[in-house]
Amino acid sequence: MKHHLVAHTSPMGWNSWDCYGAAVREEEVRGNAQYMAEHLKEYGWEYVVVDIQWYEPGAVSSQYRSFVPLEMDSFSRLIPAVNRFPSAADGHGFQALADYVHSLGLKFGIHIMRGIPRQAVHQDTPILGTQATARQIAHPNSICPWNTDMYGVDATKEGAQEYYNSLFDLYAEWGVDFVKVDDIAASRLYDTHLAEIELIRQAIAQCGRPMVLSLSPGPAPLEHASELIANANMWRMTDDFWDVWSLLHGMFERCEKWAEHVGPGHWPDCDMLPLGHLGIRSVDSVDSGSHDRWTRFTKDEQLTMMTLWSIFRSPLMFGGELRDNDAWTLSLLTNEEVLDAHRNGLDARQVYRKDEHIVWTSHNVEGHVYAALFNAGDEASRVCVSLQDLGIEGQTSGRDLWNRVNLGTLEQELSAEVPPHGAALFILK
Repeated sequence: MKHHLVAHTSPMGWNSWDCYGAAVREEEVRGNAQYMAEHLKEYGWEYVVVDIQWYEPGAVSSQYRSFVPLEMDSFSRLIPAVNRFPSAADGHGFQALADYVHSLGLKFGIHIMRGIPRQAVHQDTPILGTQATARQIAHPNSICPWNTDMYGVDATKEGAQEYYNSLFDLYAEWGVDFVKVDDIAASRLYDTHLAEIELIRQAIAQCGRPMVLSLSPGPAPLEHASELIANANMWRMTDDFWDVWSLLHGMFERCEKWAEHVGPGHWPDCDMLPLGHLGIRSVDSVDSGSHDRWTRFTKDEQLTMMTLWSIFRSPLMFGGELRDNDAWTLSLLTNEEVLDAHRNGLDARQVYRKDEHIVWTSHNVEGHVYAALFNAGDEASRVCVSLQDLGIEGQTSGRDLWNRVNLGTLEQELSAEVPPHGAALFILK
C-alpha cells in the first residue's frame, strides 16, 4: 500500500492538546517547534501538530463552547482563527506556520473533526468541485457526542468525496504533513466510521502531497484491524490517555492484543505522552479538577510508559510544553539507545505476564534482542526471564539501555531488581 511508505517508522512529535487543549496559539506552536528543532530533531522527533478547534476564535481551554460561530471559507471548509493564528490573515490559512515549521527541518500537522461544519449545513454553503451543497451531503443524525462542531458526511451522496477532496487539497496547499482525524476510529454512538475513513484515504491519495493519517479516538475495535491498516498510518487503541497509573497499567493488555498489527506505515497508537508541564489550558478527562501541573507519573512510571511505548513501537507524541522541560524529561526523549529500539525493533511480543511481572521482547535486523522487564506491582521486586524464552540459545552479553551500562556475560537468564510501577530495558547481543 503506497500510503505505508509514509510513516515507514513510527511517528515522533509534539501535539498541543495535553498542555493547551483547544486554545493553543501560533506563538506557542512556533516556540515548541523551535525547541524541537534545537533539542530533539537529531533524535528523530519531527512532527509539530496543532490539535482541535484551531478554527474557534473564542476557545480558552479543553472545554468546548457549544454551537459557537467558527471560522469558515466560502466552500464550507474551516480555516484558522486569525486572532489566534495571525499569519492566517488574508486567506493564507496555515501556510506561513507550516513554512516556518518546514524551515526548521520539521513537519507540520493539524487535527480535524470528522464531517462537515454544522454551520455550513445550516447555511447550505457550496462545496468546491461539485454542484452539491453542504446540506445535501450531510448526515445530521451522525454527530459527535462530545463536540458540536460537525455533522457526519453521508458517503453515499454525490459531492461527499468532492468535499473531502477539497479539504485535503487545501491542506496540501498549506503544506500539511500530518492529519489527525477525530470522532472516527471509534464512537460511543456509531462504532467505527469506515465509509468516511475511506473517503479521507481517497482524498489524501488525490491531493498530491504525502500525509500521515492518524485516527482518533479509541479504543478502535480490533475486528476492524484490516480496514484500519488499509487506510490509515496510525489509530488510537485507547480512549484519551492521561498521567494516571490505572490507565498505564491497562495499556499492557491493549498492546498485547494489537502487537501483531504493528508494522511499517501502520501503527496502533497508545496516545500521547503526558510528560513534563501539562494542563496549562487543558483539563484532563480523568480528573477534571487537575489543571496546570507537572505530570502526575512518578519517574518510574514515566520510564515504564516510555519503555512500553518504545518496545511496542507506538507513535511517540509528546504532550507537554516542551520549552519547560527539565533535564529529566529531556533525558527521556533523547536516549538514542532506547529510541533505536523504537525505530528498529521488530516483532514485539509479550513473553509472559505473571501476577504483576511482565516481560516483552523484540529484535532488530542484526539479530540483537531487546528485553523489557516491568514490575507493575506496588513493591520492588526482581523480574526474571530465561534467555531461552527470549529466543537466545547459549550465553550472551547485555546492556542496560536506560542506565547506559554493560551487564557482561549472561548465561541462562536476564533479571533485574525493578522498582514498583517501574521498568528496565536491555539489549542482548
